[in-house]
Amino acid sequence: MTTTAAEALLRDTGAAEIPHPGGTLFAHLRRVRDLLASWGAAEDVRLAGLCHATYGTDGFATALLEPTERHRLVAAVGAPAEALVYLYGSCQRAGVYRHLDRPTITFTDRFTGATTVPGESALRAFAEITAANELDVIRHNAEIAAEHGTALRQLMHRAERHLSPAAIAAWKE
Repeated sequence: MTTTAAEALLRDTGAAEIPHPGGTLFAHLRRVRDLLASWGAAEDVRLAGLCHATYGTDGFATALLEPTERHRLVAAVGAPAEALVYLYGSCQRAGVYRHLDRPTITFTDRFTGATTVPGESALRAFAEITAANELDVIRHNAEIAAEHGTALRQLMHRAERHLSPAAIAAWKE
């Protein structure tokens, strides 16, 4: 359950060959992890940031593993980090994003349709990973930054109650 095991799984599942703003998906995932580390995120959150797109996301359809293969990611990063990856990847963003200013939010799982209300620490981790992911994307793609930058800054403003001071500061730069 280390960064090395997680990176090996990401390479084995093709992340280093998938194009993504700033190079490859693998490079993006590593930058997200590093950004979370620079914000002081806990190890489980950093590992989840490194693997956040493993099951694909509502905004990035390419999956490295199917949700039926969760055991493979658990073996690499541990159950707590994998649960954050699943929360991130399974999230139907439209419903969650518009409510990020609330203290509690109902998540709908895009794979199963089930709804859950994550606890405060999971919600904070989700918001931090979202902030790091989107910041890395707009830093590495001027077109996306021009088209979606304002909306993403508004999203991060709504999410401030769930973000660390470091994440807030990075978005205000």
